[in-house]
Amino acid sequence: MTTFDAKAFLATVPQQPGVYRMLNKQDVVIYVGKAKDLKKRLASYFRSNVPGAKTRALVSQIAAVELIVTHSETEALILENNLIKQFMPKYNVLLRDDKSYPFILLTDHQHPRLTSHRGPRKNAGQYFGPYPSAGAVWESLKLLQKIFPVRQCEDGFYRARTRPCLQYQLKLCSAPCVGKISDEAYAEQVRLTRLFLSGKNQLVIDDLVALMDKASQSLEFEQAAQLRDQIAALRKVQEQQTVSGDQDEMDVIGYHYSHGVAAVHVLFVRDRKILGSKTYHPKVPADTDPDEILPAFILQFYLNGISGQTIPRDIVLGQELADAEAIANAIGELAERKVNLLAVKRGEKARYLSLAEKNAKTACDSKLSFGLQMAVRYSQLKKLLQLDDIQRMECFDISHTMGQQTIASCVVFNGEGPDKGEYRRFNVEGITPGDDYAAMQFAMNKRYGKLQDESRVPDIVLIDGGLGQLNQAVSFFETFALQKKPLLLGVAKGTSRKPGLETLILPGGKEMSLPPDAPALHLIQQIRDEAHRYAITGHRNKRGKKLLQSPLENIVGIGEKRRQALLQYLGGLQGVMKATVQELATVPGISKVQAEVIYSACHNKN
Repeated sequence: MTTFDAKAFLATVPQQPGVYRMLNKQDVVIYVGKAKDLKKRLASYFRSNVPGAKTRALVSQIAAVELIVTHSETEALILENNLIKQFMPKYNVLLRDDKSYPFILLTDHQHPRLTSHRGPRKNAGQYFGPYPSAGAVWESLKLLQKIFPVRQCEDGFYRARTRPCLQYQLKLCSAPCVGKISDEAYAEQVRLTRLFLSGKNQLVIDDLVALMDKASQSLEFEQAAQLRDQIAALRKVQEQQTVSGDQDEMDVIGYHYSHGVAAVHVLFVRDRKILGSKTYHPKVPADTDPDEILPAFILQFYLNGISGQTIPRDIVLGQELADAEAIANAIGELAERKVNLLAVKRGEKARYLSLAEKNAKTACDSKLSFGLQMAVRYSQLKKLLQLDDIQRMECFDISHTMGQQTIASCVVFNGEGPDKGEYRRFNVEGITPGDDYAAMQFAMNKRYGKLQDESRVPDIVLIDGGLGQLNQAVSFFETFALQKKPLLLGVAKGTSRKPGLETLILPGGKEMSLPPDAPALHLIQQIRDEAHRYAITGHRNKRGKKLLQSPLENIVGIGEKRRQALLQYLGGLQGVMKATVQELATVPGISKVQAEVIYSACHNKN
């Protein structure tokens, strides 16, 4: 390919707003930018004294530039963001977040249900949030359950009830499923819940006081006492949740950048309360101008929906942005209302900002410290194993209980530490229960059996176990189709199973022991412990699901309606388990043949 002729190219560039894409010799997009004046902006790249090492490196790789002219700078900003999301260019600041924010959902049923929701809002009902984490949602649901007796059970459980469940006995639910509360009274509790979730705590208290007075005057003292307890609980919550502020709705963004690491901490303020916060670490190319990072973060955070798709009226920042008006307009178009970018220096917003910036600095310092620690550990491990470089390590572990619900885990570390997006779990099937060797062979085949990309072959594969488990990996890679093969290393616990006494086993049985304070050993322990944690978590989830699963769930020909009929007619699962074949056959819709199948399934008979 011929050298890029910048002079000839610039002669054709219009002086209009738009977006430009820079491509390298392989036609890969390496940078996407926007400009109010394309000609002026692009000319700045091809001057003789280009400032910044990152810009010089970018320009040296340009083989072509593609232009898209837009009507306005706001259009250019939106298009730029879409193209960055599409191409993920090497030299752009990138924000990655693989999870949407959770909400609390109040469903639109006859007897509405309170539950946690994450993802597309397909279910009918009212959504409250976003909350910064699933833990924050569950804490809120737990609190709501103590104040408002609105059901939180699954719809299938709710429909199958013939008598109140334990939640009713604990006064955490009003049992609308079996008519322990009238539809009107339940609707009133739902209304109060809706008001509470909207931040109108005092209005809820006022309504409850009025209802308590009415109940007292009607001599309904038991109901008045219940309302009194509700009011007391709400007042206690109100005291705990009080925030010294008058801001109804805003996001406060704290930002810190140091030694190539950026941290952005976002505080979510809704209904005069801090719902929570979250810290982000955007991927920043080397030698990036720090002034580029915050605008790039804000655009991707709001336009890509990472913010939880709830855009506040005010976004509080600690600095003025060069394109603040255009950025605010672009976000406002998505929100369909005016959005303000506010750089504050004093007042209540400044106090929130100080808190956010303090958290951002702490997160940045922590990441730098962790990065330095990981660099030392990787350096020592490379030296120990005589490797030129370690880009990718993977570690395997097997978890089961007496051979049942066997799970194999694979965790991945790159040069910066854990790469959780690459973690995998495998349900081990088709082996003799408790055969760890066969389970390891199964995991190897699942992970690498169909692998065709050599770049995804790790430099090191660690096996949590002794020589027997390691030999399964050795046997697999002897017939591995790709040319690149990883270094295999077994990690066996010492006789006392104490950390620091691990033995490293190489193929062939050669053993190595490292001092307990060796950084290389600490890295091996870290990835081994992570593999163990990931395996045992998967195993516990699988085992828990198995324990909670009704024996009626997997019977062929017994769907949800017949399961409900069995439970209702025989008085719940215990009644079904105790029933004879003849009693099962008396349930409407259950034939004699089906009754025999159900009886066998409930008593583990084949």
